Amino acid sequence: MRGRIIKALQSLGIAALLIVSPVLAQQGGIVSWQDELSPIANTDWNYDRAAHLLERAGFGGTPDDIEELASMSAQEAVRSLVHFEPAANNHLQPFDHSGIHDPGLEPFPPSRPATTDLAKETGEALGIRVKPTGNRRLQPVVNKFFYWLRASVLETNRVAYWWANRMVASNNPLQEKMALFWHGHYAVNESKVRDYRKLLMEIELFHEMGTGNFRDLMVAVAQDPAMLSFLDAGVNVKGAPNENFAREIMELFTMGVGNYSEADIREAARAFTGWNYVDLEFVINEEQHDDSVKQFLGHSGNFDGIEVIDIIMDQPVTAEYIAGKMYRFFVRDDLSPELQQELGSVFRDSNYEVAPLLETMFLSKDFYSAASVGTHIKSPVELAVSTYVKLGLEDAPGVPDFNQATGALGQTLFRPPTVAGWAGGRSWVTPGLLLERGNFARDVLFPDINFIPSDRRNGSREIQSVARRIREGMDITSATQPSSIGEGQVMAESNMLADRDEDFNTRYGSFRGWQMAIERVKPIPRHTARLNLSLMVTEQQLTNTAEVVDFFIARFMRVAPGADARNMLIDFLSDELGTTNIADAQSYMEDSLRMTLHLLFSQPEYQLS
Repeated sequence: MRGRIIKALQSLGIAALLIVSPVLAQQGGIVSWQDELSPIANTDWNYDRAAHLLERAGFGGTPDDIEELASMSAQEAVRSLVHFEPAANNHLQPFDHSGIHDPGLEPFPPSRPATTDLAKETGEALGIRVKPTGNRRLQPVVNKFFYWLRASVLETNRVAYWWANRMVASNNPLQEKMALFWHGHYAVNESKVRDYRKLLMEIELFHEMGTGNFRDLMVAVAQDPAMLSFLDAGVNVKGAPNENFAREIMELFTMGVGNYSEADIREAARAFTGWNYVDLEFVINEEQHDDSVKQFLGHSGNFDGIEVIDIIMDQPVTAEYIAGKMYRFFVRDDLSPELQQELGSVFRDSNYEVAPLLETMFLSKDFYSAASVGTHIKSPVELAVSTYVKLGLEDAPGVPDFNQATGALGQTLFRPPTVAGWAGGRSWVTPGLLLERGNFARDVLFPDINFIPSDRRNGSREIQSVARRIREGMDITSATQPSSIGEGQVMAESNMLADRDEDFNTRYGSFRGWQMAIERVKPIPRHTARLNLSLMVTEQQLTNTAEVVDFFIARFMRVAPGADARNMLIDFLSDELGTTNIADAQSYMEDSLRMTLHLLFSQPEYQLS
């Protein structure tokens, strides 16, 4: 089956289209509207423009979703998305915690050596007492350290699934799309934060404040435990300021490079000294705060962190920088300096309220111009969620795994590659990644029967080796011998005796940590996508293969493929069915429809919105 699909792609020369042409999708919009922020007229509002709005302000929709927006005026449609009602999402459930955290874990040490040193000094660490005598006295402490590292990773994967399900099922798609924007803007990584609860709190913050006031959001993020942890606020103290936090606030979060000096960074860092967190609470340690005079962006005073943020908000470049970044996320990458200044004025005049800026962008002629329509390359998360939404699913399937699938495409929630987030744009569609996008489509339509959930196992060869050896009856010393000691070889007796005299065995602690984590973390539901394309086609009363292909193109693609691709899809479906007549194939057409849809999802145009 897969071979026939690959052959069909090759027959069209799809290999030559692996990099999407910059002019491939400039259709459906009006050229003269480019850079025009004036609103479109209601006489220009139609189904296609409603579909475009839903693609960018959400994750696309079914024909019924689009018809609902198209039946409104342009202003009503935009307001319904921007000024959403939280009550419309009463069907969505809060995150279901596994109950893996306990107070003894706080404050969590920065490393395993720090944990065992603390246990040796005080007789206790992570809520675990050191054994008074006996073999490997610190082993339970080490086990607990690795347990939390592993459990937080697994629970973070569950948080990502919870969020993915919200994206699919939400009646307020812009709330989720804005949270995704802020997640890339205020990027934090689980491997540094090491606490799923803090990551969850930040996403909940974006849900609550994402379309509100940017200044208030900036203050909230600056006091958010996830961000404080990620940017090393704990070591930013009076007399020894750490510049990470202050630098990123100006460079990435508000003004952009070139709009401040190194001296401004140093002075701002002093203003943020003492800002820290205890477990999940923001605190200011007054004795660690530098309360002397600072010189910052031309202002002098005894500034604290909030006052520094307010000075930043007074800079004209701040409104332009943030408005420009939102524009590139929601509209298109190409932004002229003049349009960016105009957007900055809109943002600044609204006192940094996000909603008026979004309304201006989504109503503008520029948003519906030929330069904007169908020119956005979907991120992996956008691709996956929009695919599920357009298929009519109610949640994200467990097979393929959402985190693994988007990760293979270059984007895993809560794991951005740097503090700058994801590069986006053309970085999403290298030749290899475009082929992976086709593989994702295949795995949704034809799920892997050999799928093994990643959250129920550990892929490390070292851990698998330890697990296998223990199952074979080896003692801890033998089971945890380094992999450099090959199978059939035996550790020197002197080394084995020394190992038994150690206070702990790190490799065993890592192994035991995974066991404890998998035991306590709830599994992710693992159903496949519940699809019935035959019913979808039948309900549309389609009579021939050309009508089916045209229906699929209209439902799933915002950028129509060329005539050659359309004809290829029609010929492929006709060959697979053995007929062009849908009525004759009604009893057996499901697999052929799925194969055809896989081909369609593999087209370069499907990667665009």
